[in-house]
Amino acid sequence: MTQGMEVESVCAAYPLPYDKDTGVLRALRGIPISELKNHGILRALTAEANGWQPGVVNAEVLRAQEEWEAVDNIQTEPGSQASVDQPGQLISFSEALQHFQTVDLSSFKKRIQPTIRRTGLAAIRHCLFGPPKLHQGLREERDLVLTIAQCGLDSQDPMHGRVLQTIYKKLTGSKFDCALHGDHWEDLGFQGANPATDLRGAGFLALLHLLYLVMDSKTLLMAQEIFRLSRHHIQQFPFCLMSVNITRITIQALREDSLSRECNRQQKVIPVVNSFYAATFLRLAHVWRTQQKTIADSGFVLKDLEVLAKKSPRRLLKTLEIYLAGVSKGQASLLGAPKCYGPQAPHSKDLTFTGVCDLPPHSSEGTWLI
Repeated sequence: MTQGMEVESVCAAYPLPYDKDTGVLRALRGIPISELKNHGILRALTAEANGWQPGVVNAEVLRAQEEWEAVDNIQTEPGSQASVDQPGQLISFSEALQHFQTVDLSSFKKRIQPTIRRTGLAAIRHCLFGPPKLHQGLREERDLVLTIAQCGLDSQDPMHGRVLQTIYKKLTGSKFDCALHGDHWEDLGFQGANPATDLRGAGFLALLHLLYLVMDSKTLLMAQEIFRLSRHHIQQFPFCLMSVNITRITIQALREDSLSRECNRQQKVIPVVNSFYAATFLRLAHVWRTQQKTIADSGFVLKDLEVLAKKSPRRLLKTLEIYLAGVSKGQASLLGAPKCYGPQAPHSKDLTFTGVCDLPPHSSEGTWLI
């Protein structure tokens, strides 16, 4: 069945205008994404693109959009029934973090191992040539980060739900809430309908990192650009699952004191951890785009990234600073324009993603303890 016949078949079930002379896009407006996916139309449309160009989004426009979204919802009259379709408010990173700073996390804190245990020559070498230890006054903040990484996603917790909704809205541009379980999470790059199943080794910290990425106007541009790259018809990868792996690398770097020097310099832990996560994700996107990586390369790209991130954290942070400065000046597509590929595009569900925890032992210089 040709694409045109497929569109007419789908449109028969939906009272939408379809004009063969003006193309199929007008006919597809208003048809649920699930229907397009089920009939293979999304893949066909993507295959016809014959290439990919990241969109240009002006930082000023994006900030104006954020200010509009921050306006309080109009309150209904006392005693009136609120609409069930009324969207919930977005949640900021600081508000979500404050939640964890005020609730009892003692049961989760018992599970953390703040630093890597070294013995023998490894301990001596680290003491003589390794990075400095984290200042005593910063260790409580470090332990909070590691404790959040032990917390899972609780769909019954309103704050957890707001974090998920905010991530979804900011990445997709939707103004409406979505179900906390469903196929739409696969579109964002989770492996299944329940995001909680993909947080192994990173816990709720993985979602806090995504929230941090999308709730700042500058890093949001970066997140959206990487998200578009993740949906490229050849170089596609599961965006959220890749982000979880970046959080795992960040946790490991923190535990190995790789971030201690920068934390000591800034006298802060959480801002350094957030920036390191964003800088590492930016580096991955740059390598993925410029070296034409595909999902089959994922595990080895992540392992190389892990080594670089722990060895040269300041270099990554400097790259992020330059990127964000470019965003402020209105530069766009800082990941670079991709080369054009052929029309065939494998679907991400048909490919196997390998994370840093999934590589065989002989391909890793370190071990993952979380």
